[in-house]
Amino acid sequence: FTIIMKAGYDLVIVGSGIAGLSFALRVAEAGYSVAIFTKKDKAESNTNYAQGGIAAVTSVGDDLEKHVSDTLEAGDGLCDAEVVRKVLRDGPDRIEDLTKLGVAFTSLEDGRISLGKEGGHSKRRVLHVKDMTGKAIEEALLAAIAREGVEIHEHLFGIDLITARKVRKLGVKVDGDDDRILGLYAYDAGADAVRTISARAILLATGGAGQTYLYTTNPSIATGDGVAMASRAGLAVANLEFIQFHPTTFHS
Repeated sequence: FTIIMKAGYDLVIVGSGIAGLSFALRVAEAGYSVAIFTKKDKAESNTNYAQGGIAAVTSVGDDLEKHVSDTLEAGDGLCDAEVVRKVLRDGPDRIEDLTKLGVAFTSLEDGRISLGKEGGHSKRRVLHVKDMTGKAIEEALLAAIAREGVEIHEHLFGIDLITARKVRKLGVKVDGDDDRILGLYAYDAGADAVRTISARAILLATGGAGQTYLYTTNPSIATGDGVAMASRAGLAVANLEFIQFHPTTFHS
């Protein structure tokens, strides 16, 4: 492969699902340079396939404590209660953010938002866009980051994080600890080349690792690249046992 050097960014995000896109938008709005790398088309993510909706307290008769209680019970003792409370408390604000970006959640004939009641919930609180919620959110976020000038590079496959330790082995002097992250290597499928990208910060938002299994309901991109890169760089990884298998499948 040819090694192609790439100018640095304030932030490089690997992955173009809801996590990567929403974080990119916030950082770009603050005035920083952001680039997103995604190994297939920019809309190809687990987010794009999500159907059900988003659970948030938005109706009379429901409240945060009920939502927290439902979530902790469904989690069967495995949830971090502090994290649960924060995520659920912020949920309605994130719904408002998505609405402002143009996500048109499905409404009833009387104008009220249509709220579903899914497993584990004691109240109707699941907002949705018909049965294509993830696709609608993905499209809205892609449009928003384009307006903010975020660069998005398709068909770039994250290979490995570049640490200060690796650079020093090449005889290059850099500041900071050996574990300091300086950038990453990415394979450019279009150019058949490995790109070396420097950045002040790296966000790994590569989704899960469903393709570890012979049969999975995750798309082909869910190969755990980010988790592997983080682990090789010496970062802590956790909760790897949690893999989603959608309950409704067709196999041919």
